[in-house]
Amino acid sequence: MLHQRQQQKLLQKLSPQQVLVMRLLQQPVISLEQRIKQEIEDNPALEEALDVSDMDELSDDSAPESIDADEDSFSEEEDEHTELKADNEFSFEDYFDLDDIPDYKLVSNNRSPDEEAWESPVVSGVSSQEYLLAQMGVQKIPDKEFIIASTIIGNLDETGYLAREIPALINDLVFNHNIEVTEAEVLEALKLVQGFDPPGIAARTLQECLLLQLQYKTDRTYATDLAEVIIRYYFDEFSKKHYEKILQKAHITEEELKEAVEEITKLNPKPGFTITDEARSSQYIVPDFLITINDGEIELNLNSRNAPELSINREYVDMLKGYNHKKKKISSNEKAALTFIKQKIDSARGFIDAIKQRQETLYVTMKAILEYQKEYFQTGDETRLKPMILKDISNKVGLDISTVSRVANSKYVQTPFGTFLLKSFFSESLQNAMGEEISSREIKKILFDTIEGENKSAPLTDEELEEILQKKGYNIARRTIAKYRKQLRIPVARLRKEL
Repeated sequence: MLHQRQQQKLLQKLSPQQVLVMRLLQQPVISLEQRIKQEIEDNPALEEALDVSDMDELSDDSAPESIDADEDSFSEEEDEHTELKADNEFSFEDYFDLDDIPDYKLVSNNRSPDEEAWESPVVSGVSSQEYLLAQMGVQKIPDKEFIIASTIIGNLDETGYLAREIPALINDLVFNHNIEVTEAEVLEALKLVQGFDPPGIAARTLQECLLLQLQYKTDRTYATDLAEVIIRYYFDEFSKKHYEKILQKAHITEEELKEAVEEITKLNPKPGFTITDEARSSQYIVPDFLITINDGEIELNLNSRNAPELSINREYVDMLKGYNHKKKKISSNEKAALTFIKQKIDSARGFIDAIKQRQETLYVTMKAILEYQKEYFQTGDETRLKPMILKDISNKVGLDISTVSRVANSKYVQTPFGTFLLKSFFSESLQNAMGEEISSREIKKILFDTIEGENKSAPLTDEELEEILQKKGYNIARRTIAKYRKQLRIPVARLRKEL
């Protein structure tokens, strides 16, 4: 049986303006520029400003009373509407074709309302496939072999390796090009591609990649020949750095092995990246914060791109003002256009306010981080970094932890000591032998320096590193040493061994 009853609930919801601020806050400066350009394109009432004084002239009271009036007050006869035009007064019909189909009816958007659209900046450049196809285009190759080679090039991954097996390529050629080929024909085309620049391209394994580079060397030496022998016959021992086994099996001296290893270390294990190095080198980081030191004083500035000058379009302001002082009634069509203008102006004003709030939040949060880590920013010494978590800054600035997280994520700060990701300054705390709290970044710095200064012929194991750090007053377990070493991308002792 159905029952009807009243129930009172307390709900906490974010307003559309708050959602806009949060989304703008988590975007880095490059994405913010794109977001502003998109907003200017979508909202004709918003523009890049030379003078933002027009913002002060607009208030909630500036809306015309006729918008809130009854619908009957907007109905007029056609002759009265004609009289308005005769009086040389403004008519929206002169500027808007009311028979046009609205743009929103011509666009399909399957994206969820809560889903944020991200567009990453891409630096243009020549891809590895385009570079290889260009080399193939200047050679006289039979049509069938050209198709096979093109298929091989299309299946190379970003590192330059052939990611598919030969039987799979044969099936691709049958289904996609209706061409029946043998394994020998595919291998012949593969050999052709492997002869292109850079050396080592289209290899199927790391061993084959290194062999191809050694085979195409023109300045042959004994060390080069020996390096090719090692890679071909003792690759497993070499990859595990079992140099004693190689010395015994190859019957060579330690000096000869050292020269051969030096030849191998000059090779490129990922030749595909070489092709796009020029495009990659064009990418650069745009910092959101700028920190400078003048006469011993630290100065913090926001990147000017974080605070673009925006204003409301003057023509839209004049339109709204004109109808505020208009005494005669307006038609329903003019009412719709006037409502549209007011909505766009309100949207533009909200977007400008959101940008200003983003700017203030960024500055306040970074200022708190700067004060918290003042010793580090004055010296650049990572051992001066204090343990710091999001809650520490949240309590200091009076903002929610999620807001601080949005500021720290994907934001960069430029300092006299380099440009760093802001969230890299947040770290967990550990205790030393004196009971003092220290940052995990301090431990990582000492660990890195210790490994850098070790004897490479007898690298330090994790147990030995644990003993060294404990002697320095850092109570840290071996598993923590291993975790930090992996985070620093430092291999185990066996793989760090050098002759």
